[in-house]
Amino acid sequence: MSSYDVSAVRSAFPILRHEVHGKPLVYLDNAATSQKPEAVLDVSRHYYERLNSNIHRGTHYLAQEATLAHENARKLIARHLNASSVEEIIFTSGATDGINLISSILGYSGKINPGDVIAISNLEHHSNTVPWQMLCERSGAELEVIPVTEEGTIDSTAFDHLLEKTSGRLKVLALTQISNAFGTILPLGPMIDSAHRAGALVVIDGAQAVPHLSVNMQDLDADFYVFSGHKVYAPTGIGVLYGKRELLEDLPPWRGGGEMIRKVSYEGTTFNDLPYKFEAGTPNIEGAIALAAALEFLNGLGLQNVSSHEDEMIRRAASALTSIRGVTLYGPSDRSGSLSFNIEGIHHYDLGTLVDKMGIAVRTGHHCCQPLMARFGVTGTLRASFGCFNNEDDVNRLAEAVEKGVEMLR
Repeated sequence: MSSYDVSAVRSAFPILRHEVHGKPLVYLDNAATSQKPEAVLDVSRHYYERLNSNIHRGTHYLAQEATLAHENARKLIARHLNASSVEEIIFTSGATDGINLISSILGYSGKINPGDVIAISNLEHHSNTVPWQMLCERSGAELEVIPVTEEGTIDSTAFDHLLEKTSGRLKVLALTQISNAFGTILPLGPMIDSAHRAGALVVIDGAQAVPHLSVNMQDLDADFYVFSGHKVYAPTGIGVLYGKRELLEDLPPWRGGGEMIRKVSYEGTTFNDLPYKFEAGTPNIEGAIALAAALEFLNGLGLQNVSSHEDEMIRRAASALTSIRGVTLYGPSDRSGSLSFNIEGIHHYDLGTLVDKMGIAVRTGHHCCQPLMARFGVTGTLRASFGCFNNEDDVNRLAEAVEKGVEMLR
């Protein structure tokens, strides 16, 4: 911990110098969206001031420079994920877009048919639930849900039972790597191995994992992996879909238009090579370049250093909140990124509103996990989610604000 200079990290984020309701900002809503360091803001500004041009087909200087920057970003992201080739990196608008892309092309390909099974967990964000429901409705497949324990972890016995029950019919297992609501880290290694033995493809929602963990596609062995730039200190509107090359080669494109074609005639169209086959239209060029800068920023801090620091902040916050009468903490003690809680007899929205007046930004509500909230008999929670810049003062101010808010509402 002593080697991690959180003061220096905080100085890289201009927004932290501002006040909210007359109080210094404590930003604890990183799971919803992250703040942006100067390094990322500078890259975005530089693109529009010095490189702005459409890419890939232009012969003029700006087009060539923008193309180079965009494709270099793809290479850096491939290295960051340890993908086996740069062609496995597809730019999307975010994790939701990536999951919709995969669910749609699996449907178009005819790989999902009546009676097939798609399995998700009770921890999933709506973005990893609704697209699969829609695919089931279109294809006649069935959606199965892996339940969670009282601790908010995967019920491994129920998962084993599901594998037995769906033998020969399980086609897709779609899981989050880290729960955005509870901070639960899923045991992906054995679950992916089991799914592959059952003949299923595995789709992983890494939106909450990439900001906190080192993610290695060769070790993970997921077939598809998605994440959003805005969760990992990059702008909104940019994301990544990783897919194993042989699978992407085999699947049909989703959207049609420019760039994803090789040749168009009225008699028929032939499609482009990877990765462009899945990237129709003008991409978010600046977003891709800024995403690469954000990952470089994180790598400069050291992901292990970031993870250790954030885990310590969450442990301190959990300990401080536990002393408040009537508190319930959700999720396991080894949670990552997020800490969700409620206070008995107090609505999460009311308490969140008061905490905001004290300069503390937390999220209230169901966190796009309504089935999970229903499982625990609540309409929502307060969620404090941590980033690389949060410090002990943030934790202390959170605990003080919650305690004060509780006193006002009781």
